[in-house]
Amino acid sequence: MSKELDTVVLTEDLPEHGLKRGDLGTVVLIHAAGGYEVEFVTLDGQTLAVVSLFSHQLRPVGQREIAQARAVA
Repeated sequence: MSKELDTVVLTEDLPEHGLKRGDLGTVVLIHAAGGYEVEFVTLDGQTLAVVSLFSHQLRPVGQREIAQARAVA
């Protein structure tokens, strides 16, 4: 279970938000009824999206993983 300010990995594409599976986000709120509010930012610090997600749509960062940069529209 993730907690606030944890970095998490998106497990599915969300094209309506410009997000792809594998993008990193930060948990900014845990909903009382379940689910998470997750913020996704560009590497220069601009917020790309804040999205409500279910637990199956994200996972914790694993050991021995490396981040990769991609351009967004």
